[in-house]
Amino acid sequence: MDSASPRVGTTGYNRPTRGLAEATLHLPPKTFPPINATPTFHAPAGRIIGRADGPVIRATGIRYARVARFRPPVAEPAAVAPVHATAPAPACPQLADPRVDQVMGDLFAALGFDEDCLRLSITLPADARPDEQLPVVVWVHGGSYVSGAGDLAIYDPATWVAEQRLVFVAVTYRLGLFGFLGTAYAPPNLGLLDLLEALRWVQRNIAAFGGDAQLVTLLGHSSGGDAIAQLMLTPEATSLFRRVMLHSAPLGLTRNRSHMVRAMAAAVGPVAPDASAEEIVALEAAVTKAARWHGLKSGMPFGPEYGAAPLPPETEIDKGWAAVAPQIDVLIGATAEETRFFAVIDPTFSWIARLPGLGGLLMRRLVGFSSHRIYLDTARTFAARHARAGGRAWRFVLTYQPPGSAFGAAHVVDLPLLLGTRASWAATPLLGTADWAEFNATGRRVRQLWADFARTGRLPDRVEIPGVLLVERA
Repeated sequence: MDSASPRVGTTGYNRPTRGLAEATLHLPPKTFPPINATPTFHAPAGRIIGRADGPVIRATGIRYARVARFRPPVAEPAAVAPVHATAPAPACPQLADPRVDQVMGDLFAALGFDEDCLRLSITLPADARPDEQLPVVVWVHGGSYVSGAGDLAIYDPATWVAEQRLVFVAVTYRLGLFGFLGTAYAPPNLGLLDLLEALRWVQRNIAAFGGDAQLVTLLGHSSGGDAIAQLMLTPEATSLFRRVMLHSAPLGLTRNRSHMVRAMAAAVGPVAPDASAEEIVALEAAVTKAARWHGLKSGMPFGPEYGAAPLPPETEIDKGWAAVAPQIDVLIGATAEETRFFAVIDPTFSWIARLPGLGGLLMRRLVGFSSHRIYLDTARTFAARHARAGGRAWRFVLTYQPPGSAFGAAHVVDLPLLLGTRASWAATPLLGTADWAEFNATGRRVRQLWADFARTGRLPDRVEIPGVLLVERA
């Protein structure tokens, strides 16, 4: 990360609005306009104007809270003027990682960067009926708590929404020093508080978009999955969501972090009140360097801190997860070779595979050990504890290895089965030479299973898609 450059900007609304008709239909609550009309929703948050996009309707970049730097979020009041929700949410300012960019392409081409990033975007079927009460999936993006954004093109939910008739909400929240490191001037867990505020907004407003507020499922990948696991520990959890789907949550990195966090906080040093966002982001390189000598957990140095609002002390987290088990259904899992993604892109490890003779074997053993230690074994433990405590839990392992790809069944390979399009994933070599039509047909089966879980909280005791996915009840 030392060589990374800051991604910052003055506004996330750097593209003109598009797709709006001249006239606005004035519709009663929970009445959806014809597909060719301007989509208008009358919600407690105000009159929200979206846009039609083929088989779906989008209302994007909706502010759910306001925030001052290093302060907890404050709920956005109801808007007096119409809210034109037609531009994507800006990303939180963040460091660019050339290693990731080389694999994933320019993910942020259509987004700006702004500290004022507490926004969410809603996608729903264009032909949704007022009486449908659709299940709601709230997306929490990953990125090690330092990168990413809710509205990246690879997270486009349109196919899933149209196929399975869901309401999909993508949330953008504070990252890195802005959201996930307690210091003398910033309380910990601000990013988690952002997510809680977004979920409260969903509870108040999602009915206006055809969603059932009693049927909210949180879906998170990587640090997004970890964040959701932590949200399960908060006092409001059972009133804000009913189910969780945790992909590749690095639960093996979240405990015993206090010494590392203190070293990171000390590395920040004084921050001028008028420091720019770029200056704040630039500090993250030194902060990350201070975490390097703290074992595996230094691979994700930023993150939630136990014992600070809204989380309990670390000694109580197992009891907290057990307490909510009967009220929250869990689907949790990982890919079979999670850490191969990092082994391929990081020169610190990739040289091992090039060693003559034993290089390949050593790399497989390293990937196997670290994948189980950080992701797979902790997912199994989480699901088993949840079931013992009286909850419903299923565990999955994605085994799919794309042909022609050096990444195998690595971190992120599961996401295109649910989200994104052929075009949005074309810039990455993750899928190798896989035929998109065949891959997407498999994705349809996975999207069906995941939507069934969101609707009912149940799956068969065992489901297998040979060579791709295994799901088992805990």
